[in-house]
Amino acid sequence: MIRHDNAPIAAIATAPGRGGIGIVRVSGKDLQSFATALLKHDLRPRRAHYLPFLSESEGVIDQGIAIFYEAPHSYTGEDVLELQGHGGTAVMQRLLNRVLSAGRTIGMRLAQPGEFSLRAYFNDKIDLVQAEAIDDLVNASSQAAAEAAAESLTGAFSTQIHALSAGLVELRTLVEATLDFPEEEIDFIEKYQVRSRLRTLLDDFDSTLLTTEQSQFLSAGLRIALVGAPNVGKSSLMNAIFSEDVSIVTDIAGTTRDNVKESITLDGVPITVVDTAGLRITEDAVEKIGIERSLRAVQTCDLILDIVDARDASSVLNTFWRDTWAIDKPVITVHNKIDLLENGTYPINDQAPEGKVSKLYVSARDHIGLDNLKQSLLDFTGRRLGDKSPWLARERHVVAIREAKTHLLIALDCASNDDTALDLMAEELRLSHQSLGSITGEMNADELLGKIFSSFCIGK
Repeated sequence: MIRHDNAPIAAIATAPGRGGIGIVRVSGKDLQSFATALLKHDLRPRRAHYLPFLSESEGVIDQGIAIFYEAPHSYTGEDVLELQGHGGTAVMQRLLNRVLSAGRTIGMRLAQPGEFSLRAYFNDKIDLVQAEAIDDLVNASSQAAAEAAAESLTGAFSTQIHALSAGLVELRTLVEATLDFPEEEIDFIEKYQVRSRLRTLLDDFDSTLLTTEQSQFLSAGLRIALVGAPNVGKSSLMNAIFSEDVSIVTDIAGTTRDNVKESITLDGVPITVVDTAGLRITEDAVEKIGIERSLRAVQTCDLILDIVDARDASSVLNTFWRDTWAIDKPVITVHNKIDLLENGTYPINDQAPEGKVSKLYVSARDHIGLDNLKQSLLDFTGRRLGDKSPWLARERHVVAIREAKTHLLIALDCASNDDTALDLMAEELRLSHQSLGSITGEMNADELLGKIFSSFCIGK
């Protein structure tokens, strides 16, 4: 758990290593006198001052720019001092040591990872979603992820959550006010069109949940497992997807005995593909271990590509392993080796009821159908080529919205019963509001805060 107190904190706020500019950041209450004593110079708030950074013996550590931000007009909401110097490792460490030494008399200490952002959160400068967006922006692995994180940082996602929350507050207010007047409970549902309001709010939840689930793939990525019998061309398809020999390909069944994992980015979505061992009944001890690892890959993936030989189209996954492993994952069946079909023709891609592809026809050897395959992976994430996500989400956001929706559905069920239980409805609405509030931090737990901010860089 991140330590949270009122002591002044300091840290190097730029990445380790050499760079053109390095920054030492300080945050705390009433730092004006400290800054003046440290720099031997009066600093006007929000103005850049070019001056020497002096050691205790008044030797020059570096020449740079000092900026003082007076509370509450700063990132953390406290007084903030930034010292911008040359970005060498040694000079930054010397400057930080000098700041900590000078600040010893006022209780200054080294900041922990994420502590500057944590103070910004506690001082109402940002909410939890925006705090996470800072970390996501720093760690973005694609331009699309960076753009979506920037949108979250501006408050786009928070605004949507607040809109849902406002709908819940309105309903909670009506229900709980009616609980104080039992004689009005009978007419309450019809008088205030509670069922209609709940259904409208549930539609808003569904829309937000869909967008959040899709945008989650930009940060977490899509995990795919290639599964099938030996010699259906899983490894060849893996190599074709990545345009290089990442998996060993032979005509010998059981060549792939361990999972081969590679990553690619498609239109901003990080995709991890795992080539698994061929599924068959075997007495080979090593091959059995490979099949066990295939199961683990399937259990942790988001999508299974069931690779079959287009000449017979029999799926070993469907005929045996799906039930044996109790698989409950989305599956796209990929008919490989269409180049070997006798008549040279093959069916067009089948569409699942929701519009997503359920079957694909490809040739890993001749690179036929690979563009359709890659687009189908994007379709699974709900993303079309060139789409821009309105925000960046994390798994905890998706879980919280799902939980909030579940409680809302129970509340609707209460409103639909002849014997309307308003007290139960009120409790379900409260629980829904609580789940939703955990996203932005309006309702938080210390454990959650520690988990979020401890993953940050030092100086953020």
